Amino acid sequence: MISKLIIIAFLIAIIWCLASSFWFLIRDKGEGDRVVWRLTWRIGLSMLLFVLLWVAYQAGWVKPSTPGPIGLKPPAEATPGDG
Repeated sequence: MISKLIIIAFLIAIIWCLASSFWFLIRDKGEGDRVVWRLTWRIGLSMLLFVLLWVAYQAGWVKPSTPGPIGLKPPAEATPGDG
């Protein structure tokens, strides 16, 4: 449950950075660097979320609910000889 809250918090922060950068883009009319800083934060938060999800998956803290887009089994369920 805590992992879902962390993911939701990251997504809200990412959306907030995107919305505020749009606001500053309109308000500043191209002057200043607030837009660049907000977009930099958004990219950093997105990359951090991706790394945290990958680490959580590798550690077994989160598991996929479906086998995936091509029907492969998750690594824990795969048996030797499965394609």
